[in-house]
Amino acid sequence: MESIISIKDLRKDYYVGKIVVPALQGVNIEINKNEYVAIMGPSGSGKSTLMNILGCLDVPTSGDYILNGTSVSKLNDNELATIRNREIGFVFQTFNLLARYNALENVMLPLVYAGVEKEKRIEKAKQIIDMVGLTERMHHKPNELSGGQRQRVAVARALINNPAIILADEPTGNLDTKTSIDIMRLFNDIHQRGNTIILVTHEEDIALHAHRIVRLRDGLVESDYRNEKVRLD
Repeated sequence: MESIISIKDLRKDYYVGKIVVPALQGVNIEINKNEYVAIMGPSGSGKSTLMNILGCLDVPTSGDYILNGTSVSKLNDNELATIRNREIGFVFQTFNLLARYNALENVMLPLVYAGVEKEKRIEKAKQIIDMVGLTERMHHKPNELSGGQRQRVAVARALINNPAIILADEPTGNLDTKTSIDIMRLFNDIHQRGNTIILVTHEEDIALHAHRIVRLRDGLVESDYRNEKVRLD
């Protein structure tokens, strides 16, 4: 299988005054194209730090990170932003939608930044909104949508640039159980369409939707195994 993420001896230190606080202490992970991986770990395990580095929101103190053939460990902020916009679609716990824009406009935003002309933006955004089952709500603003509908808008926005990876950070953290199951079904559909999905969560039942589970503890990989009981509900 073809690797899309390769991390070798990844380390990240933070500094509190003169005190060094290690967040990642030599992490090694390989993720192949079209894998569905959950990253888990208790508070302080390093999973948020790892997510930020995977998402090109931060850089490691040392070690190598190869994303879809590009070494991103030493990139500057502008280079990180470029590869982030091209390769990664983000889905956050808090949705991160702009209140003054309707669902269609929120989904189109990454295409605005990419310089895509208006007619093509609208056409593509409508296709993605239809895919996530929100055609009838595309002209509603976030405060007119349920939590699950807002997360579907966020998922559609993450997909609009055809990213190599969908990076989901606690995507069901603000949703009730039934809505969480609906959103995880949507992620399963997206995975079956060929996307690589990396899911960061502390919820065991949510992680069980992934095909592989990586557990961190104290800045190290504690375990990395195939999930033999994938949840499809």
